[in-house]
Amino acid sequence: MLLLHCPLLLLLLLPLGSKAQKFPTRDEELFQMQIRDKAFFHDSSVIPDGAEISSYLFRDTPKRYFFVVEEDNTPLAVTVTPCDAPLEWKLSVQELPEEASGEGSGNTEPLEQQKQQITSEEGTELFSYKGNDVEYFVSSSSPSGLYQLDLLSTEKDTHFKVYATTTPESDQPYPELPYDPRIDVTSLGRTTVTLAWKPSPTASLLKQPIQYCIVINKEHNFKSLCAVEAKLSSDDAFMMAPKPGLDFSPFDFAHFGFPVDNNSGKERGFLKSSKFGRQTPSKPRVDLHKVCIGNKNIFTVSDLKPDTQYYFDMFAVNTNTNMSTAYVGTFARTKEEAKQKTVELKDGKVTDVFIKRKGAKFLRFAPVSSHQKVTFSVHSCLDAVQIQVRRDGKLLLSQSVEGVRQFQLRGKAKAKYLIRLKGSKKGASMLKILATTRPNKQSFPSLPEDTRIKAFDKLRTCSSVTVAWLGTQERNKFCIYKREVDDSYNEEQKKREQNQCLGPDTRKKSEKVLCKYFHSQNIQKAVTTETIRGLQPGKSYLLDVYVIGHGGHSVKYQSKLVKTRKFC
Repeated sequence: MLLLHCPLLLLLLLPLGSKAQKFPTRDEELFQMQIRDKAFFHDSSVIPDGAEISSYLFRDTPKRYFFVVEEDNTPLAVTVTPCDAPLEWKLSVQELPEEASGEGSGNTEPLEQQKQQITSEEGTELFSYKGNDVEYFVSSSSPSGLYQLDLLSTEKDTHFKVYATTTPESDQPYPELPYDPRIDVTSLGRTTVTLAWKPSPTASLLKQPIQYCIVINKEHNFKSLCAVEAKLSSDDAFMMAPKPGLDFSPFDFAHFGFPVDNNSGKERGFLKSSKFGRQTPSKPRVDLHKVCIGNKNIFTVSDLKPDTQYYFDMFAVNTNTNMSTAYVGTFARTKEEAKQKTVELKDGKVTDVFIKRKGAKFLRFAPVSSHQKVTFSVHSCLDAVQIQVRRDGKLLLSQSVEGVRQFQLRGKAKAKYLIRLKGSKKGASMLKILATTRPNKQSFPSLPEDTRIKAFDKLRTCSSVTVAWLGTQERNKFCIYKREVDDSYNEEQKKREQNQCLGPDTRKKSEKVLCKYFHSQNIQKAVTTETIRGLQPGKSYLLDVYVIGHGGHSVKYQSKLVKTRKFC
């Protein structure tokens, strides 16, 4: 479009019932003061030259704004920004009476007489639009006359912004878009999306301060930053706006984006409790995020959910004017999580499972024959793991497992069991699991609740130590091993070697002390002691006890660090 800089007069007309006054021109100090004090325009029907105004519409209640262009061939630009609802708007012009033309100082007819003469005739429609896009009317040569901007919202109460200027070339309050205003998705991951865009010429060529704001949500793209801010503030605050002439207050106007007094925040509690204040019900927070990143033109959005579609919008904001322009939004779906391979469990067979830190594994057990009960035995080798068991989609079990645990569940004909194992946050997890429909098929040995080894300090000698440990009512084989360690060996090193799944077959034959069978029908007396001889004076030893089940699988008790006496 052709934009010309022409210092023309915009006459501001007040609503019916106003007294006649001198129409301020753009160059007058009074007008400049009123431009700075934007509250002057919030609830009037005038549009100032070169300033964006914010206002509101009640549903199905039209609103009309006026401005006067005094001279022919005047450049004119009008921008209407819908915020949270589509608008219908129309711009029309009527001729000014001859008495209204001239210097535009104050020698015109009374205002009421002018408006009666002008508005009695239907104006010429210049432009009309219906929708929620930011739309413009631009003319490099507009006729003089009274311009009327009519707006209507048929969906709901809403707010909007209007900007009009007779010097569009010099104003340029909105950042200019590059020749390619699209946002490019340059990288796509399961939880991240990297975006890039071309810089606004307002920043790169005109050197004006521009910052970019990114908006992320899961619903749709936004056509203006005004729409984003309306969504972020409160979804239905506008639907609860007071009807004209009722309980207006600074608190009410804050919902429409109007600035309020500094004291209004202090009064807010009073207004809420007053019979004139509105009680706004709390709503769930919208899943919408806005982040302003300065003047960078590449950004990675992180912490997204896998296999989810997101909408991305970019707005260039002129930090001098606080006015913005929208790039062409885009959308992208994050990548799916790597599909977990499901391990098939065989009835009565132990399966080894390795899980990465914070990871998970899925196992499936499908008995080939009908069964009354199914038993899951889990041996966690290191830290505790979480186990969940579902039968045909129904959750039957959710437990934390440390050491050896056995779970017996009621069976069902042709049932299929899905087992989910979740690892520790501390590090990788290892475990053994067995599923069986035969109750007598137990590969893991039973364990007492306390798997510590106790050393008797008073029975220590220079060449021997005496230890004890608990057993169970089930007859099992116990093997004890010793290993000499340095005096610097500590609890932290011992903890790193606490893999309970490593059996006696991983030990040297020279470390074996003895093996014996032991059990007691009286669980209170299920205690055994053993004296380990042939040790060196003043030396440290790490003792391990292994219990070996009928199926040959072993479980290690907690290791015990002992030291012989140096002098006897």
